[in-house]
Amino acid sequence: MEYRQLYNGVRMPMLGYGVYQIDSSQTERCVLDAIDCGYRLIDTAQAYGNEEGVGSAVAKSGVPRDEMFITSKVWVTNFGEGNTMRSIDESLRRLGTDYLDLILLHQAYGDYYGAYRDLEKAYEQGKVRAIGVSNFDFNRILDLSTFARIKPMVNQVETHVYWQQRQNHQVMEDLDIAHEAWSPFAEGANGFFRDPILTAISQGHGKTVAQVALRYLMDLGVIVIPKSVHKERMEQNFDVFDFELTDEGRDRIARMDADKSAVLDHRDPKTVAWLMGLFANESKQA
Repeated sequence: MEYRQLYNGVRMPMLGYGVYQIDSSQTERCVLDAIDCGYRLIDTAQAYGNEEGVGSAVAKSGVPRDEMFITSKVWVTNFGEGNTMRSIDESLRRLGTDYLDLILLHQAYGDYYGAYRDLEKAYEQGKVRAIGVSNFDFNRILDLSTFARIKPMVNQVETHVYWQQRQNHQVMEDLDIAHEAWSPFAEGANGFFRDPILTAISQGHGKTVAQVALRYLMDLGVIVIPKSVHKERMEQNFDVFDFELTDEGRDRIARMDADKSAVLDHRDPKTVAWLMGLFANESKQA
């Protein structure tokens, strides 16, 4: 395994397993398979509805808790000072653990300043080993980093070969904030797994397109959390530590960057309006 040392000294695996869109009935089995394949970073969220499955799998795996790195994220309807802390305690209960290795604010909307103050308190109380955010662009990450007492340690954003997040990445590097990629395979958009450039490079290394894409991002210092419900693919995605891309291969992939979302663009007014409506409806139902 390769690691990124966060600025507070915590070592975070560069390669983990994400459980987004994995049904709660399958989560325990999938996470157990992932742990068996060697994954130690497991990424979940309150909004995924599968924290219990993650916690159950970690408990049943036999791997000591201090060898695991568990991430969860606070959903927007749980934002607000006091409310966020209660939701963190509930996540700890669902996960069956006394602490989280990383907690993130899932979106840059609503009262994320009040929510972040609770993250700082949870960190100081030892409930979490590291704190950060998700889906924050460089403007909001700069703003929060300037005015928060404890600067975010991680920012998890959509990142893949079609959107390499260069400007955001540079800001994060300047601030010593770790860049983590969700959807490193672009959810299969643009014929990702049949892309001719990635296919040619992967054939030259005797690797899969997915392995090449993960290796490229990790070489940039980006933490990746690929998801699969198939153990064979989990094993393939984990098998990225025995080869190096050539300079030519990296240059070719670098030129694939379209500098735009292929999954869910948080800069698009229509996306933001849809999310605002979603959050508003959830708040009314709560």
